[in-house]
Formats: sequence, C-alpha cells, structure tokens
Amino acid sequence: MTRLDTAKQMIAHYNAQDADSYVALMTEDACEAAYRGAVVRDGREGTREGLKAMFAEFPENRAEVIDAKQFGDTVTLHERVWRSADAQPFDVLAVYSFEGDKCSRVEFIR
Repeated sequence: MTRLDTAKQMIAHYNAQDADSYVALMTEDACEAAYRGAVVRDGREGTREGLKAMFAEFPENRAEVIDAKQFGDTVTLHERVWRSADAQPFDVLAVYSFEGDKCSRVEFIR
C-alpha cells in the first residue's frame, strides 16, 4: 500500500467515524496540527480521543477528497468537509507526513 493509499484509507475511516482504525494507521507519537502551528491532537491516544469527541459533536461529519498528491514521504489531500448535511462545507489542505508505512503527522491548512 502506498502512502497515498494510507492517507485515503484514513479518510475512509474518518468518514466511518472509526477513530480506532484511523489511528491504527499512525505512529504512536503521531499528531494532528495546524500547518506549522500548534498541535491540536497529540499522540495516537490524543488523536483517538479528539476524534471521538468531534464525532460525538458532529455525528454527520464527513470529508470528500477533491485532489490527492504524493511527493516522496509526504501526501497532500485537498478535502471538503461537512459537519452536517445542511451545514456549509469548508475546504482544507491536509499534509500527511510519514515514518515508514505509518502516518506521523497531519497538518491542516484552512
């Protein structure tokens, strides 16, 4: 499986609101952060708990991949995210960094 495949699989788990399967594709010390900024979810467990809280708050949350690219060990996904069926979507550029076959960091540009 390529790194691009892994990032797309993470989105599939995100859309299924399956935080456990999502973080299984991450390193133990992985994190999610603002691009070049503050860490939003720290470590595999912090990411799991943060996602579960978000899924509880937004049970219809989903993301659509608009464009996807792999550059060496980095993957970028242009994602369109809806918090609910009637909510206005917003776009995010997500930058996925990898260590081996696991995602080590996801940074969001919004």
